[in-house]
Amino acid sequence: MSTKNFTISNKIIWLSSLALGLLMAVPKIAERPFHLYETVVNCSVTALFGLFVWYYNIFTLPKFTHRDIAKGLSVSRLIISLITGVGIMFLLALLQQELITHLDFGPSMLMIEVRGVLVNVLFYMFIHFLYQNYLHQKVSIELERTKMDNLAAQYELLKQQVNPHFLFNSLNTLKYMVENSDEHSVDFILKLSDFYRFTLESRKLDLIPVSEELNILEAYIFLQKARFEDGLDVSINIDKAHYSSKMPPFTLQLLIENCIKHNIVSLEKPLQVRIYSENNFIIVENRIQLKRTKEASAGVGLENIKQRYLHLLDKQVIIEPSQTNFIIKLPVTNENRNY
Repeated sequence: MSTKNFTISNKIIWLSSLALGLLMAVPKIAERPFHLYETVVNCSVTALFGLFVWYYNIFTLPKFTHRDIAKGLSVSRLIISLITGVGIMFLLALLQQELITHLDFGPSMLMIEVRGVLVNVLFYMFIHFLYQNYLHQKVSIELERTKMDNLAAQYELLKQQVNPHFLFNSLNTLKYMVENSDEHSVDFILKLSDFYRFTLESRKLDLIPVSEELNILEAYIFLQKARFEDGLDVSINIDKAHYSSKMPPFTLQLLIENCIKHNIVSLEKPLQVRIYSENNFIIVENRIQLKRTKEASAGVGLENIKQRYLHLLDKQVIIEPSQTNFIIKLPVTNENRNY
């Protein structure tokens, strides 16, 4: 038997209900003369009510959420359970009266109702204890899984940040600039230094302000523009009200890197990328001009970003591909929220 992943063995439910019925029938067993029929009816009524209380309270448990762990005992659910139990016990008392007609219905019904209330409260508290224990275990498991996912995401991010191909291409570009006495050589060295300084400073952080992310992106775009010149066209128009909000580090840089990796970037066919804010999203949009020969890819870059937003901010990254454009919407976080 299962309710929203919370399980209790049917064997435990049936055996405990039968044991409760036998326990409540002890006074009848001790009576002299002993009446087997009345004892069996009395035992059955209590056992049936025990089964009802078990299944009713389990199937009415709320769906698991992180907030449930702090709610504690629900008095309203207990009251509803007691009212429902009183009604069921009244029906069982009527059944007992039909089976044992010589009993005085008034005292008999009162005794059964009192017994029902006690059984209901006892079972409700026990089920609640088991359910709270289940919630604590579930939260602990989720926390451990989140830690493992976050570590894996950080490791993958680190591998992408210190991309040997990017460093190789940057050094080749620098060599070409120096050989041709390019006046921007010093700026290129400074931006390359800035980018790797950002890498060292930010790789251990879960979240950074959008303003810092834009500094990382500026250094990265400068390095790529030195390589592709006018073949790469990146426009940035983000509302300054979003600058203080948070995002996982290197998110925008990884998205631009993804664009360059999968699309043609050339003077004849410039790659156009727009980064702008709209409503509560920061949007990265690029024209689709896929390379004929695809580069080897593990497909983890975008998935890495989605997982970090989900685990760190509990927000979904929206991906909207079309025939001509590839759009990624990054939800803007509330800077006043405690993450």
